[in-house]
Amino acid sequence: MALKPLTNLPKKSLTLRRALLSVSDKTNIIPLATSLVKAGVELLSTGGTFKTISEAGIPVKEVSDVTHFPECLDGRVKTLHPKIHGGILARTSHQPDVDALEELDIQAIELVVVNLYPFSETVAKEGVSIAEATEYIDIGGPTMVRAAAKNFAHVCILSSPSQYDDFQNELDLSRAISYATRLKLAKAAFKHTSEYENSINSYFESLDHTDNSYQDESKAPSTFSISLPIKDELRYGENPHQHARVYGHQDTYIECFHGKALSYNNYLDIDSALRLYQDFIDDQPTCGIFKHTIPCGVASAQSLNEAYKKAFSTDTVSPFGGIVLVNTTLDLETAQSIDEIFTEIVLAPDFSQEALDLLTQKKNRRLIKINSGSHINSKQFRSIFGGLLEQDEDNEPINSNDFEVVSNRKPSTEEWNDMLFGWRIVRHVKSNAIVFAKNQQTLGIGSGQTSRVDSSEIAVFKAKKEQLSLEGSAIASDAFFPFSDGVEAAANAGATAVIQPGGSVRDQEVIQKANELGLTMVFTSKRHFRH
Repeated sequence: MALKPLTNLPKKSLTLRRALLSVSDKTNIIPLATSLVKAGVELLSTGGTFKTISEAGIPVKEVSDVTHFPECLDGRVKTLHPKIHGGILARTSHQPDVDALEELDIQAIELVVVNLYPFSETVAKEGVSIAEATEYIDIGGPTMVRAAAKNFAHVCILSSPSQYDDFQNELDLSRAISYATRLKLAKAAFKHTSEYENSINSYFESLDHTDNSYQDESKAPSTFSISLPIKDELRYGENPHQHARVYGHQDTYIECFHGKALSYNNYLDIDSALRLYQDFIDDQPTCGIFKHTIPCGVASAQSLNEAYKKAFSTDTVSPFGGIVLVNTTLDLETAQSIDEIFTEIVLAPDFSQEALDLLTQKKNRRLIKINSGSHINSKQFRSIFGGLLEQDEDNEPINSNDFEVVSNRKPSTEEWNDMLFGWRIVRHVKSNAIVFAKNQQTLGIGSGQTSRVDSSEIAVFKAKKEQLSLEGSAIASDAFFPFSDGVEAAANAGATAVIQPGGSVRDQEVIQKANELGLTMVFTSKRHFRH
């Protein structure tokens, strides 16, 4: 049957007689329900929402009393019924629809208050199974939201608790809801359901389909779509003249509980710090100090305070105004050391009360708790001209069994430990990346240069500047040494061990030079470019 649209939509204000409330997020649902009852609106509700409203002493009718059909399948089917959707979709300015309602004993519903299961928030958590994720795919909710939004000329739709205040103010003032408001809310509703469907699509596109034989893993998704809610409007971007905002679920990963709101650059720094944190989450006490998304010092030790002091000694200038990350509860002694200079951000999985009492004395210092169980996404995206780039995150666990000793001299236990520590750090440093390390401490870091030789020289210069000896250290390089002069420079600086990917056409020349100089050298066969 062909659709028969109305010639003109009625644009008058809408008087509310019946409302259906079925929400996952019950924020401010009681004040809203109270206002509706005060305005003479009959309330219908389902499940947990019905329980919340009725326990507050507010008169409300259960949907099953209207449909004469019980909720079933563990609540999967509640509102999918003609008496509900007929009431929402009826064009009450259209006499044939009014006649149909009367014939079918259906009452019109002028207000729908629905928000959806928290799908995006659920799948952002670590260890969520596909079975659990699919239970958070809302069916009845989006159906009601779309039905009400489609029929906005006759129905008002509230799809977020953030809309309640303005709605209540208009209802209290006018005892009705204007056409303009209903149109505005319908637009928001369609945007909401579109973003919701995109988040589900993105999740299923990201799944490992090894259990699904019908899925061709060689084929990438034909389109890219992602849906993230806006979290904050930021004061500005990288510079004051750039507008900026942040989207997503950052609160899943961190809790900024003290200090000013985070800035654009803060988020970038925190992102880099959290990636390093994943590499040391179960390690001995470790501290990383960052500036402009790059580690300027990292160290592990028996105590956290010792780790901080070793990390700080790598570069005693850059940490001013920087960001400090620790992988265990921040104690008072370490907090006192951090407090000796201005540090903009301190991240930790937890803080002792004594440390908090000290660190919260400075209002312009941000304190951030890293939420347990949070994990960095396995995919990385970057905007470019005309679109974006997507890649797997460089976060595979390091397995030294995959490495190959290519020099004549085998590394000592200490040299192995130093090389592995440097290798864990170097993948967090911008290319070209060079890290000198010894005794679980960075001694010199060179990053972001167009020449690997320049990065090496910077790393050596910084170590000398801080009066840190490179004798007996290990040098880690994110990519192969293209010429033997890089290895020779490392030896001249005092390094006795080299860890690098290998893969250069001059590998044999580089290995020969290492043998001549008595160095031990390990090839990882894996590159860690970070542009």
